[in-house]
Amino acid sequence: MIGIETSERRISAGLVVLVACTMIVGLSVASYATQLVLFYEDGCPHCARIESFLQRIEPDYPQLKIVRHEIHDPDAHDLLNRLLSAYGANLGSVPIIFIGDVAMVANTFYGLPNSPVTLSGRTAEMKLEQVIADAIDTNAPSPMTKAEAATGTELTRKLTIPAVILAAAADSVNPCTFAVLVLLLGTLLVAGKKGKMWQAGLAFIAAVYVSYFLMGIGIFSAIQAAGVQRPFILVVSGLAILLGLWNTKDYFAYGKWFTIEVPTRWRPLVKKITSSVVSVPGAFAVGVLDSLFLLPCSSGPYIAILALLSKTTTKSHGIGLLLFYNLIFILPLLIITLAVSLGYTTTARAEKWRSARLGKLHLISGIIMFLLGAGMIIAVQLKYM
Repeated sequence: MIGIETSERRISAGLVVLVACTMIVGLSVASYATQLVLFYEDGCPHCARIESFLQRIEPDYPQLKIVRHEIHDPDAHDLLNRLLSAYGANLGSVPIIFIGDVAMVANTFYGLPNSPVTLSGRTAEMKLEQVIADAIDTNAPSPMTKAEAATGTELTRKLTIPAVILAAAADSVNPCTFAVLVLLLGTLLVAGKKGKMWQAGLAFIAAVYVSYFLMGIGIFSAIQAAGVQRPFILVVSGLAILLGLWNTKDYFAYGKWFTIEVPTRWRPLVKKITSSVVSVPGAFAVGVLDSLFLLPCSSGPYIAILALLSKTTTKSHGIGLLLFYNLIFILPLLIITLAVSLGYTTTARAEKWRSARLGKLHLISGIIMFLLGAGMIIAVQLKYM
């Protein structure tokens, strides 16, 4: 009896070990399973052929996990769009497969050297099997990981336009430009050139717009050509936060220590040049000069937005957003020019309004700059940029 009980205990222990080993192996295979995502359509002959092919090779690749989605399933549409975006593939007919770094739409492969590459028949099946084997060998991450990253990138792109609007709005309440424009209009008024105020104001604004835009294009192109890296984005974001905090300081202690405006020692020169202008071409020249003097006031939001655009947009789209940014930037200048030219206010009142609200203008700009910098850091940390 003792011998029998001992044998039973040994058999039981062996079974426990066997089950444990089986579970470990199963968990190991599950942990390292390579996921293939297949979109198909019921009744599609091409889908049936791919399905037959996958079932045929599946026993040879126990690490392969196939996730199937019927193309007409409402939930499949959003996932398919995100995957296509993540893999840089174009929408086409089913079957559509995603695995590793490769997408196959019908018989067109994306993610291969010299892709997209279109194959057919047995050649396409052989290439797909090779892609599956490579993905398993490299323990490629699930396509869902790419879809999640694409969702984050798409979210960042959607938030880019609001960020451009906010930064441009912060930049537009620029006390430096207000001061120069009011001084210019006042000079024309004193010189008896009231009839030219509208034209001179528009020339000044056009010069600011063109100069600011061209400087932006140059910086944007340079950043894109260099290839923006994560440390650069973090540095620019940190700079935006510091400038935001410093601008906010000017609401509570304006003029103390250092103020983000045209340096005091430059102001007599700017005033002297502006006070001598009595013509439309002269107003344009002052606008160009003013754009250079603007840099201490405006470089923070502008550079932050340029860094953001370089990571989230193409060059053509970025140029369009820069045009939009600068349109918002000059909008207050247009309002001031129109109000003074049509007699709704005077240059003295405009200057009094500007001087009385310097602190608030800095506060608004500072808060927006802080939020922009913090938002960019969060996007980088979440790998959305």
